[in-house]
Amino acid sequence: MGAASYRYDGKRALVVGGATGMGAATAQLVKDLGAEVVVMDHAPVELDGVTAISLDLRDRAGIDAAVDECGGRIDALFSCAGVADGTPGIEKINFIGHRHLIDRAIDAGMLGRGSAIGMISSSAGLAWEKNLERLKEYLDTPDFDSAVAWVEAHPGTADYMWSKQAVCAYVARQSFAMLQKGIRLNAILPGPTETPLALANKDLWLEFGKDFRDAAGVDASTPEEQADVLAFVCSDAARYLNGQTIIVDAGYTVAGATGSFPAATPAVDFLYGRY
Repeated sequence: MGAASYRYDGKRALVVGGATGMGAATAQLVKDLGAEVVVMDHAPVELDGVTAISLDLRDRAGIDAAVDECGGRIDALFSCAGVADGTPGIEKINFIGHRHLIDRAIDAGMLGRGSAIGMISSSAGLAWEKNLERLKEYLDTPDFDSAVAWVEAHPGTADYMWSKQAVCAYVARQSFAMLQKGIRLNAILPGPTETPLALANKDLWLEFGKDFRDAAGVDASTPEEQADVLAFVCSDAARYLNGQTIIVDAGYTVAGATGSFPAATPAVDFLYGRY
């Protein structure tokens, strides 16, 4: 298909959490690549030339209403909304609400054959394999309310790390069933990225891996650099890519895992659950 397969001409994209950060960068990019863009967010959407729909991922009925308002075909769905620890309803915003929106769009026939879903997890989600059996129990919850009830019954799971592990496990586990419907499902795992969320937690989030970046001569990622990968994942150029959780961290994780940057090894061992 050549260079045109990287573009979005004639496609309709939905960016959930597209008002700021990586979501806003993704919405701008796929718009520039030719897509008709719908942005859903709880925050005001300032990007020109898109359709904006108000959405609170903590509200199941509100998600249903937003999907109904969106209507029509969705060729690419970008699940970008996310919050940090301490935010009420983090388990809904970071995973449960996204899953419900995806299910609702599929049931409505909006996500059909040839469509793609790109989710944003985090390097904090890397230890998902270690917790797979428990994550399977969580993912086996059939709907929004039962997933919320599961979290309430399992203390310690309403946090950032668990929600990002859930995204990774969901992508890996659900991708085959999605592919049978003709839908591809992938995720990116960004390293430290200068988003408003990260800047609000900069002493923790942006300090992580700084020694590696200083030694390598690179900066923390920009939202646009993450959006480039996310847009590729849902483009026709990635039409044989499915079920992947792609680490986008300038090589920090692999440098720690292999010992080529030994200072990163303890942190990477922790992220992978080797502790």
